[in-house]
Amino acid sequence: MGIASRDRSVLSPAAFLIRGLAVGLVAGVVAFLVAFAFGEPYVDDAIALEEAAAAQMTPEEVAAEQAAAAAEDPSGMVEISRENQRSWGLLTGTLAIGTALGGLASLAAAAVLGRLGNLSARGSTALVALVGSVSVTLVPFAKYPATPPAVGSGETIGGRTASYFALLLVSVLAAVAAVVVANRLRGRMDGWTAAFVAAGGYLAVVSVTAALLPSVNEVGSFPADTLWYFRRSSLLTLAALWVTLGVGLTLLVGRLHDRAAAELARRELAASL
Repeated sequence: MGIASRDRSVLSPAAFLIRGLAVGLVAGVVAFLVAFAFGEPYVDDAIALEEAAAAQMTPEEVAAEQAAAAAEDPSGMVEISRENQRSWGLLTGTLAIGTALGGLASLAAAAVLGRLGNLSARGSTALVALVGSVSVTLVPFAKYPATPPAVGSGETIGGRTASYFALLLVSVLAAVAAVVVANRLRGRMDGWTAAFVAAGGYLAVVSVTAALLPSVNEVGSFPADTLWYFRRSSLLTLAALWVTLGVGLTLLVGRLHDRAAAELARRELAASL
């Protein structure tokens, strides 16, 4: 009988979750450092362009824009300074996202442990991180990439957000289904073939979904090079988050599994005496 079924005291969902949250915090810090160093300069450039465009507006246009902003935010919340946005605000966001993803990935790793053929604890955890990075980040980003300030209309933000989360939901559900299908196909074909068939099915589902969802083209006259560098830095930040999360969680889960194996070996030795 496998370790996962013999030693629940060590390989428990709580043990996975604690490690996932801890790694998620570290991944959030790493993502903050990358975003601050490589992404924020282009956000500043975008804000400068936005302010330059606002300076050329007529008083009537300014009044109309202020009225629209007040209608969108009737609470009159205090505006956060740019310095706080790029420091504590950004850090808070990356820590929250990193912790949430770390917790979810750790629970998923606990759920698939021992259920993916001959994959070890390290292998199944690494697979969870890989599938998560593709389904949660890469696929939605390919259809709806990040945009800096001054890009996109405020009137369409609701529709754009709904479309993004619709694709995200379909991508995650399709990824889970692909893993389940690949696992079941292993009894009929070799592991690599099963994986390729499941991956093909996943790509087909997300491709059709992305084609059916509306496209967004609201760049306008925004400089193409600034937009490209911003999106590249956004992707780099997400990659840093997932690499840190995947490597850290794989290492901690591997050590946890080794500890469980050592405890099981000691018990079996004691029982044989």
